[in-house]
Amino acid sequence: MGIKRLPRSKKGKIGLALGGGAARGLAHIGVLEVLEKEGIPIDMIAGTSAGAAIGALYAQGKHASQIKDLALNMGWKQLVSLVDLALPRSGFIEGTRIKNLLKSIMGDIEFSDLRIPLACVTTDIRSGEEVVISQGSVLEGVRASISIPVIFTAVKWQDRYLVDGGLVNPVPVSTVREMGADFIIAVNVIPDIGDRTQRPQEFKAPGIFHVMLQSIYIATYSLVRSSLEGADIVIEPQVTHIGYGDFHRVRDCISQGELAAQESIPKIKKQVGKDIKQLWE
Repeated sequence: MGIKRLPRSKKGKIGLALGGGAARGLAHIGVLEVLEKEGIPIDMIAGTSAGAAIGALYAQGKHASQIKDLALNMGWKQLVSLVDLALPRSGFIEGTRIKNLLKSIMGDIEFSDLRIPLACVTTDIRSGEEVVISQGSVLEGVRASISIPVIFTAVKWQDRYLVDGGLVNPVPVSTVREMGADFIIAVNVIPDIGDRTQRPQEFKAPGIFHVMLQSIYIATYSLVRSSLEGADIVIEPQVTHIGYGDFHRVRDCISQGELAAQESIPKIKKQVGKDIKQLWE
């Protein structure tokens, strides 16, 4: 059963840019739930890393509530079982099990099968170029976009080896603009690296995966602000207190996405039109 959306208008197309952020990317689900509830149609989606995975599910036609249920029903033990360790050649985790999970949820679909146009942002690890995948296998595009360097093995795609798109375009506003969006809503879940909301006694010695993830986000944070340029609306869930690997805090992440999106609704309606529903009639 597909998502019921309001009729489109020729006055402008709304694009959604969903950024990367590992577990914090679960906040995108809450944002989608609010946008859907408010009747705001999404004409195209560009996603990086976690944003590509969640964007793909939504682009297929799943309701935000369905994606939310999938995330909430994913137990911590099941997540651990998805880790298929590889010989450390280009990464510790092969990623085949995660790809198989996505396949069981979405099927082996092509980008042309999606109800909403989607683009997955990746990085060519050899050249450092941004590579946007919007044709062929959706699973291949998502798998490449979520390939956090060192943690996941690089994905061979055509004549390239691809990793997480967050290295070059953390929140793909420019990508969704190139897709033809006239009005862009961007969702950023990588908070200011100087934002400290935890009390000192709450800090624990970081594990190896936390160190690798944090190193990547510290190195690429300057790109976040520049990648947001050109967005008409920027939604930034308050997820600083949630670790990049805290996939067990699904409900909290989604809740923060809902709160941030709800705060942005008046501004979205004001900029797009006084009455979203009338605009799309």
